[in-house]
Amino acid sequence: MSSNSRLGRGLTQLFKENVFTEEVQENEVVEEIEIASLKENPYQPRKQFDEEKIEELAQSIKEHGVLQPIIVKKSQIGYYIVAGERRVRACKRLGLRTIPAIVRDIDDQVMAEVALLENLQREDLSIIEEAMAYEVLMERYGITQQELAERLGKSRSHITNALRMLKLPKVVQSMLVANEIGFGHAKVLAGLEDEQEIVYLAEKVRDESLSVRALEQLMRGEGQLDDDSKPKPKRQEQALDVGLQYLQDRLVSTLGTKVKIKPKANGGNLVISYTTIDDLNRILQLMNLLETE
Repeated sequence: MSSNSRLGRGLTQLFKENVFTEEVQENEVVEEIEIASLKENPYQPRKQFDEEKIEELAQSIKEHGVLQPIIVKKSQIGYYIVAGERRVRACKRLGLRTIPAIVRDIDDQVMAEVALLENLQREDLSIIEEAMAYEVLMERYGITQQELAERLGKSRSHITNALRMLKLPKVVQSMLVANEIGFGHAKVLAGLEDEQEIVYLAEKVRDESLSVRALEQLMRGEGQLDDDSKPKPKRQEQALDVGLQYLQDRLVSTLGTKVKIKPKANGGNLVISYTTIDDLNRILQLMNLLETE
């Protein structure tokens, strides 16, 4: 059976059909494996684990033992964890020396599928880890966002918005993972191109607990910022002469959006920002570039 046909059945069906299962199969035995010999699945997309849940699992294991053996793959220097990493972490926390495990001959492709699909199914991933998993699935299997959405039971817009998170600066991604800004804020910020502006606005959302609507208003230039609140660029920008500064201010006032005049040795750039297609149409109408009925 090809990996594409397995993936096409969807997550629930994938596990139901025993393409991969954690249940003990015929001719398999449960062994006590040294925890010190275990290594993380190299395809594991989850980078952060909920320490509170690990502690809860540790207390459950302390009282009842490990009820479900983990699945491992033999390597030249020990074993790779295929499924059950949280159980391993909980056992380590308890200071246990061994853990019950099933050793299986699993190829790297199946290891990657299990690491990605199991986490997506159980919703254990942050939005950044989820986006990275989507990206790997699309590249590995050559499928489109629409196909991925249908196979995973997600909306196309959710897949698209998740993948846009990977374009954000790393510091902003970290804020999102830490819940210092919300997914809604991140979707708005992902529409910008200037990394310094994105970081500045993300920090402002975090520090002032701005709503998504307040962020959008700030980006449209609605409301005034005092001098201490204005962004302080990390790199020195060329100061505008009096004439260009006057023109820039007039454009901001007339168009109701952020405008930047960026002079160069010969000529320069005029950058007019917009947030949505409706906002763009509004600006074009003000500039008499769009016919109205």
